Amino acid sequence: MASCDDSFDIIVAGAGPVGLSFAASLAKSDLKVAVVEQQALESLAKPPFDGREIALTFASISILRELGAWDAIPAGHKSPVQGARVLNGSSPFALCFDPPRGSAEPLGFLVPNCRIRDALFKIIRSHHRVQLLCGHSVVGVTNSRKEAVVKLSDGRRLTARLFVAADSRLSRTRDLLGIAADINRLGSSMVICRVRHERAHHQLAIEWFDHHQTIAILPLMEGESSLLLTLRANEANRLLALDDDLFLIELTDRCRGRLGKMTLASKRHIYPLVTTWAHSFWAPSAALVGDAAVGMHPVTAHGFNIGLGGQQQLAHGILTAIRNGHDIADPDMLRRYESRLRLRAAPLYHATNILVGIYSNEHRVARFARHVGLRLGQYLPFVRHGIANMLGR
Repeated sequence: MASCDDSFDIIVAGAGPVGLSFAASLAKSDLKVAVVEQQALESLAKPPFDGREIALTFASISILRELGAWDAIPAGHKSPVQGARVLNGSSPFALCFDPPRGSAEPLGFLVPNCRIRDALFKIIRSHHRVQLLCGHSVVGVTNSRKEAVVKLSDGRRLTARLFVAADSRLSRTRDLLGIAADINRLGSSMVICRVRHERAHHQLAIEWFDHHQTIAILPLMEGESSLLLTLRANEANRLLALDDDLFLIELTDRCRGRLGKMTLASKRHIYPLVTTWAHSFWAPSAALVGDAAVGMHPVTAHGFNIGLGGQQQLAHGILTAIRNGHDIADPDMLRRYESRLRLRAAPLYHATNILVGIYSNEHRVARFARHVGLRLGQYLPFVRHGIANMLGR
């Protein structure tokens, strides 16, 4: 039997931004929460820049503000996005997304992933009811209607009324719970870096589906952007291996000089592309949040927004159960969490996969179809408004 110190109300596996935000959502309650993370505490306390800029909708900003994280992020790390453009090959036509007419607000903000993690970590550290168990991984989970028993890599056994998996789209704990998932390894990788450039970006984000590559240009401070290049894995690895000068020459050529002369403003990072969709988002005394439940393709840049909203739904269900004197792992509550998350995530997840399939197909008919699709999207307002609503502005 576990000792008193090894008994928790909730155990969270994974201290990524969704796992941390979920713990932060519960931090002001009387629940005893443990967050298990294989990284060392020092790495969590000072998260390194990893190249990823997170596109935050106003719904997500509202959640982060409630948690106290938004105001803890320095203003200089919040880059407004005043509009977005979707391009296809060499066509001069662009599908445009802009703020509503008369609105003084941008579409959203770009914030470095590491700054979000840092803000959430500081919140967690300030609440004594949340315990961080760093330097350990979960190697076993036994769940029943009564409790979850969690075994750590150091041999320690923990018990909890509810176990929550938040440990990435290739979640090991999802497997330990016996929950299957559709896992799609796309055979492509994303090369990311920050660049300084001579041409103004006007705070416009660009998604450019070019032949055999996809380029995203995300506006940061004036004269600086985050550039994301999606290529077949072997081509991405070749590009990453080039020295800085050759890399910039090829990058400028691939961007067709759109940004003018460029210099590197950060190290280069590479991420293999994988999408996942769990067959279930809960099990007895267990639930999935974030990428462990839904691993979105990054082309929409809204995976974190889906995960952040999902953890808020689960936390709200738990806190409501406490107020009503109900079980925090009540199966009916977990079913409601799953149905709401599926309802919100499924349209964007499946639409994104279809979009990526169409725009990665180099057949002549597919190229014509996507050109027509962009034209229809621009001139049929309900299409653009529907996409904006799915993105949760």
